[in-house]
Amino acid sequence: MKQGRVVVITGAAGGIGSVLVERFLANGDTVIATGRNDSSLHELSNSLKAGTNLITVAGDISSESDCQRIASVARDRAGRVDILVNCAGYFPVTRFDDLSTAEWRQIIDINLTGVFLMTKAMLPLMKDRGWGRIINIGSGSVYEGVPAQTHYVSAKAGVVGLSKCLAREFGGYGITVNIVTPGLTVTEPVLRLMPKELLESQVRSRAIKRDEVAADLVGAVFFLASPDAGFISGQNLNVDGGKYMPS
Repeated sequence: MKQGRVVVITGAAGGIGSVLVERFLANGDTVIATGRNDSSLHELSNSLKAGTNLITVAGDISSESDCQRIASVARDRAGRVDILVNCAGYFPVTRFDDLSTAEWRQIIDINLTGVFLMTKAMLPLMKDRGWGRIINIGSGSVYEGVPAQTHYVSAKAGVVGLSKCLAREFGGYGITVNIVTPGLTVTEPVLRLMPKELLESQVRSRAIKRDEVAADLVGAVFFLASPDAGFISGQNLNVDGGKYMPS
């Protein structure tokens, strides 16, 4: 496996993001980990006992100026970006009747506009090198729709369209753009927000009868970030234990 790459991961202190950070660090890559909360990033660094290969920078990916600031850190500290993993997400449960325009815009900004802004900010550090990987974390919710998550599912459906368009535009730079689509993944926010009955129903609907956990996504992301995936772009890799099997 290629080592010594520079990897930017958003939502890095979250349940999925933190295991991705750990996996790339274990490969000998430099990881620039970003998230909204500086204290959570500090805890992540301490928990991994990370050295100089982990660079943390707090920022709001829905803010253009914050995304540009994160890119400046990558430029100053590493000089380039090889891999961008857009992992940050926010998925509150709000019935459509109760959904305000402000909350709609907030969720679209975090889950869709943030992917656009981070990609826009990192592209100058990737495109002149003839090699790059962009991996966007999607959601299996786009396959069936989810009550009380209209804003989130709409944003994740937008990520699919955005990724396919970027794959077309960036192929000439040697950059691939793909999506990893998890099923409902058991992380701390999911345990807090989702009813137990929903988690149990997800297990029953899968070919593999167990909870999906963050570690289940690491292999798919790591593969798409590898040289072995150099001819794969614009694709949606569904990692949900065999719940949906689209043709």
